[in-house]
Amino acid sequence: MARILAVDDMRSMRELVKTVLEKRGHQVDIMDDGETALAYATSHQVDLVISDINMPIMNGISLVEALRNLPAYRRVPILMLTTEDAQNKKDQARAAGANGWIQKPFNPERLVNAVDKTLAKI
Repeated sequence: MARILAVDDMRSMRELVKTVLEKRGHQVDIMDDGETALAYATSHQVDLVISDINMPIMNGISLVEALRNLPAYRRVPILMLTTEDAQNKKDQARAAGANGWIQKPFNPERLVNAVDKTLAKI
């Protein structure tokens, strides 16, 4: 299965993502902000990143941009998991390099399906 980095400032959301995906056999590393996640990514390789947009210190769009500047993360799929639903936010995320979007609140099966579909493309 895949190694996944999940980034969200809400502990309950991080734990939910971790629990749902680990039940499916994935290894999930969790971080609480973009800056910590970026530092982690410079020394660890993952197969997929799932990130919130609105976080302190470094937001999700800035994280996507920074990850895309790392050679090891140029092709790693990145999904945004967020309460944002504005088209301009989706456009910003895609322009930064995000591959997909999952709206919060989410059904756990929807998360699993999005992850499985995204991983099947790599």
